[in-house]
Amino acid sequence: SFLGETCRSDPALRVEIESLLQHHERASRFMEEPALHFAAATFVRCGAYAAGQTIGDYEILSLIARGGMGEVYLAHDRQLDRKVALKLIRRGMRSEEIVRHFEREERLLASLNHPNIAQLYGGGVTADGIPFFAMEHVEGQRLDEHCDERQLAPDERLQLFRKVCAAVTYAHQHLVIHRDIKPANIRVTAEGEPKLLDFGIAKLLEPTTSLGGEQTMTFAGAMTPEYASPEQVRGEAMATTSDVYSLGVVLYKLLTGQSPYRTKTNRAEEIARAITDQDPERPSTAIAKSEADSSDNQQSAFRNRKFLRGDLDNIVLRPMPKEPQRPSESAADFSRSLRPNSPGL
Repeated sequence: SFLGETCRSDPALRVEIESLLQHHERASRFMEEPALHFAAATFVRCGAYAAGQTIGDYEILSLIARGGMGEVYLAHDRQLDRKVALKLIRRGMRSEEIVRHFEREERLLASLNHPNIAQLYGGGVTADGIPFFAMEHVEGQRLDEHCDERQLAPDERLQLFRKVCAAVTYAHQHLVIHRDIKPANIRVTAEGEPKLLDFGIAKLLEPTTSLGGEQTMTFAGAMTPEYASPEQVRGEAMATTSDVYSLGVVLYKLLTGQSPYRTKTNRAEEIARAITDQDPERPSTAIAKSEADSSDNQQSAFRNRKFLRGDLDNIVLRPMPKEPQRPSESAADFSRSLRPNSPGL
């Protein structure tokens, strides 16, 4: 309304301002990133291993990613003639605690064998004593980008998402909580199969406990705040329902293109406050507001609030209540509620 009033006599000016606003929305949050993190990323763009170097049967092709403790390389398995993702502890980070953490991740992956979870191939130690393991290299886009670029309809998004739920259900049945479920950790292959990646901060549950909400552990530190549960951002005890909460956030974004929480910046502390204090809007309401604010009449297929009205609106929000003791809905329950023959779907 402000633009309509101010630019009434100058349509060209309005077009220019709207263009600037759209670019502003897509702009990076460079100034909001902690300076230390930005500097660290600048200094560590080169990996410890160069293309052409060999580690056991693997020839390094390129650096894929680098985190606080480890590096992941694209490598060629010369024995089996296939590409793999090779993960190693970063040089200089080989403390006893980090080695134990790394070996625990390898054991967790070794216990999981599911078509929608990246497969572990094996492990070993470099000539200078650095542990490594090789796993399936998933060539594909992150889940949200795959859906948006192909403008998948809501029911197609639900079909993909239910496969992710199946992977999480399998991990929970094997007493593993992922703790970092987000679109970036779900890659969709060229064949259209989603693969759950990165169990680096996963946790093995005590086998003596049952598969209900009482399976808990304390956790603080590494996480992605935007997809974390209230208990996770508070550093409290976590359960399998914490992963289900993150699944709810992922589904909300897949169906609406938005986060369930409203923040002015991307600062972790502000996102954490929103997660613990804000009640998410109904997905259909969020889409209606987005459409009202948009100057683009060509809405994507998934921006159809009629599809979300009713049961699905409620189902998407079901894993995200604020109370610490949420209903112990499992990933399997969540997935079943999204089946095409479920009421309202």
